[in-house]
Amino acid sequence: MRAVAAGSVGNLVEWYEFGVYGYLATVLAERFFTPMGGSPAEGLVRTYVSFALAFFFRPLGAALFGRLGDRIGRRPVLIGVVALMTAATTLIGVLPTYATAGALAPWLLTFLRVLQGLSAGGEFGGAVALMTEFAPPGRRGLYGAWQSFTVALGLLGGAGVAAATATVLGEAQLVGWGWRLPFLLALPLGLVALWLRVGLEETPEFRERKRAGAGPGGAGVVASAVLLGAGRVMGWSAAGYTFLVVLPSYLQASLHTDLRQALLATVPANVGFAVAILPAGLLSDRVGRRPVMLTGAVLVAGLAVPLFNLLQSDGTSAVTKAVATCAAGAVVGLMAGPGPALLSEMFPARVRWTGLGLAYSLSNAVFSGCAGLIITEAVRRTGDVDVPAYYAAGACAVSALALLKPTLTGAPRSGNHPQERQVDPCE
Repeated sequence: MRAVAAGSVGNLVEWYEFGVYGYLATVLAERFFTPMGGSPAEGLVRTYVSFALAFFFRPLGAALFGRLGDRIGRRPVLIGVVALMTAATTLIGVLPTYATAGALAPWLLTFLRVLQGLSAGGEFGGAVALMTEFAPPGRRGLYGAWQSFTVALGLLGGAGVAAATATVLGEAQLVGWGWRLPFLLALPLGLVALWLRVGLEETPEFRERKRAGAGPGGAGVVASAVLLGAGRVMGWSAAGYTFLVVLPSYLQASLHTDLRQALLATVPANVGFAVAILPAGLLSDRVGRRPVMLTGAVLVAGLAVPLFNLLQSDGTSAVTKAVATCAAGAVVGLMAGPGPALLSEMFPARVRWTGLGLAYSLSNAVFSGCAGLIITEAVRRTGDVDVPAYYAAGACAVSALALLKPTLTGAPRSGNHPQERQVDPCE
């Protein structure tokens, strides 16, 4: 279980920060971007541009750290990745705002976001490779699901800390200085992650591969698998960020909900997400990855518009809205639980970190990182408050089609336990 803890704790730090940034986007817009001129909505768009830019550095991080991790080992590179991530997140908490540093302030924030994007791009592929290569027979889906589970814990922790800070301090103090506290809390989390990873051994499969020598590249098959993998998880990326991260800013900007209520509304969605992930991963070990993920994608595609109509209705009770957002989070969990194992099983060990990291980071760059920017700008221009539902439903419809496509020839079926009966992710 140390491998699970060491692999997933870095992911928790990463998604805690990404969640905090998303939940406090309106505050960051006011402190860093709105003074540049324009309306609060335009400041929020600039904030999401910085948010999206970090995601577009994820593929670069996946390629850079993935190449190193596939060559020199999972453990040393994962140590470097979590150190970079922790430093960048902590430094956001001490940045000068626009009132102090002028136009330099948003550039400093964006630079730290770029460093986070690089480290996050390397984190996912390495951590998933680590956990699935340590997984016992028939448990790769469950072990990989811990990576997604820590996404939920990170987002839930970010939502809880942001909501608690807003409640205890009040909106004036939160905007003035309290927004720094959630970012500074990443430091102790990162130190725990470093301690766990320093004491970890290299994975058995990587050690065996190094003894046997590396095989041929297979670049064509790997490139095609990266594109297919990105398509399979794009629904998870888009729906996850729409329901779990962008929702507070959407409620504030489009439905005029106050900050504290908007933050609290995100908690049930993240709870539902967290509760569903591990059972979904375990179920995928029994019935296959794709059927479970396909169920989640189809449900989001069909139910996203009714869900947002329910949130927009003044006649819907707070309890009903909480139950609905909780259910929406659980449906996203059906895709997130089996997702890491599915991606891991699409690539041989010699390129596993690079391949699955690129597939995941490309999907996240386009469909997660741009979610806030696309949704906020589209709502602002069209006035259509159903835009988030269209975005999530459309991405999940495309993802469902990719999940129906068989895995490409050359993708491994049995991973690190060839003697066991593996459930083929294509089944």
